[in-house]
Amino acid sequence: MKPHEIEAKSFAIIDAEAGPHNFAPDEWKIVRRMIHTTADFEYMQMVRISNNAVAAGINAIRNGCTVITDTNMAKTGIRKDLLAGFGSRCECLMADPRVAEQATERGVTRARVAVEKAAHMMENGIYVVGNAPTALLHLLEMINNKTANPAFVVGLPVGFVNAAESKAALVETKIPYISNVGRKGGSNVAASVINALALIAKDKVAGERT
Repeated sequence: MKPHEIEAKSFAIIDAEAGPHNFAPDEWKIVRRMIHTTADFEYMQMVRISNNAVAAGINAIRNGCTVITDTNMAKTGIRKDLLAGFGSRCECLMADPRVAEQATERGVTRARVAVEKAAHMMENGIYVVGNAPTALLHLLEMINNKTANPAFVVGLPVGFVNAAESKAALVETKIPYISNVGRKGGSNVAASVINALALIAKDKVAGERT
């Protein structure tokens, strides 16, 4: 089977096994891709999508926003070709030597410093967290202090220390977000959300042209 045939068959299996649900069509495209990435149907119960999240994410991409990630793994998984079609780009500062140097000097995580360094890039952009709860917690602090203003946040850190807590804090905010409850998550899942949004955006543009 060709790659697109495998994907189509996978989505058909997911649709069949998922059964009835209450997700709106665009929401389901995102959740289905999360399930496709993980083979984990629990995301149907775990996912949290704010009321305006899908529209905010699509609009940000269509407006040529910068997508910033907390890991190079997430950056690698995001389809840059889709983003480039809108003039959007993807950045990750975790490997920046200045980030590592400041983190060591201050005794904090690189993820925390990377969020600070990305503040100017995330104006009307998207911040994607798939690994580091400290990145998400500090991002929320910066949003609360009005030193960061992303248009949309993907908050899917994975782990046992502060992962669930950081996501619980995100869903209490008014910023548009896609997240989940509990310990599960990861850079691959976070990347799948951006890819789903970019594909939806591409389809909407194509529909507007016909």
